[in-house]
Amino acid sequence: MQNWFNLFPKNISLSIYVWVIMSLLPFYFIFRSNTQWEILLGVALIFIFFGAYRLSFLSIGGLLYICVSVMMLISVGMSLFYGYVYFSLFIAFFIGNAKHKGGFISLYVVHLVLTVLASALSYFTQQELFFSQWPFLILTILGVILLPINTYNRRKRQKLEEQLSDANKKISQLLVYEERQRIARDLHDTLGQKLSLIGLKSDLAGRLINKDHHKAKGEIDDINQTARTALNEVREMLAGMRISKFSEEIKHVKQLLEAAAIEVDIQGDKKLNYVPSLVEDVISMSLKEAVTNIVKHSQATHCKIATAESEHETVLRIEDNGIGIGSKKHSPTGHGLDGMKERLEFVNGQLEIKSSDSGTTLIVTVPNVMQQLKQEG
Repeated sequence: MQNWFNLFPKNISLSIYVWVIMSLLPFYFIFRSNTQWEILLGVALIFIFFGAYRLSFLSIGGLLYICVSVMMLISVGMSLFYGYVYFSLFIAFFIGNAKHKGGFISLYVVHLVLTVLASALSYFTQQELFFSQWPFLILTILGVILLPINTYNRRKRQKLEEQLSDANKKISQLLVYEERQRIARDLHDTLGQKLSLIGLKSDLAGRLINKDHHKAKGEIDDINQTARTALNEVREMLAGMRISKFSEEIKHVKQLLEAAAIEVDIQGDKKLNYVPSLVEDVISMSLKEAVTNIVKHSQATHCKIATAESEHETVLRIEDNGIGIGSKKHSPTGHGLDGMKERLEFVNGQLEIKSSDSGTTLIVTVPNVMQQLKQEG
């Protein structure tokens, strides 16, 4: 039903120390007996009970029900002959861990009936002790009623939460896979045919360049026009995707730096006006990567982010007062910086790194091509 080392209940109102005390308490009731045989019998019953209790968590099928039956009989015997009724709480917790609803209901009803009968009959067998602990008997019966239901519902809820978490992970994986497939189809449909056409016309232009200049020039013009058409189609496709906005990324990195107890100073316009969406996405990703490195590795206490935008270029400057990426603890380059350089090269951008013991400065420069894009459009 569960691992043997989970013999004490978790996530309930009773502390584990209470359960430890309840495990030692039966010895007090045993040693109240007058004869040595009663003491030996009581100690033997205690060890048999806990042996069956542990074995019940490891067993399935018929052996499981034999162990539970032994525990119930010992609990009834301890109640009648020694006035100790609290073994019923251990059994109640165990019943709450039952996986099958039918088994849970059967064990619950049988155990509740036996506990009530044993408590009632202890009035005749242990009358003095009965009157001295009758409030605790009532609490024990309430525990036998409520503890299995609470434990069973909690385990059922945990199982449903685990299943829901697994389902959400699978859904996320499927969404990522489907999005990749969609992007692959769109790129194939958009670029595949036109790139093949460009390749064929390039070969043809190369063969005609020394034979017929006019035809070669015509082929080159066709290549140029096909490339522009493909570029426009790619832009339309990218427009339908979610592009990271620089203004949103500024807010995110500010929250990240403040959470890391790093003072942040943001200067310049937080909204880019001269760059297309694709370039804005690259700049936003570069900012995110740079700030992530600062939080993880720089040991800085202050970070300055400055943006300067003109009609010709956009410059993003990120400074920190940390240990520098050229220190002994960190190599001067890494996968994050390499990824930034690759993304910036895709949009003809550059990454400049200035590092010393007093801090690091990253300068991202991206040429502004808005006017050229308007002319091509």
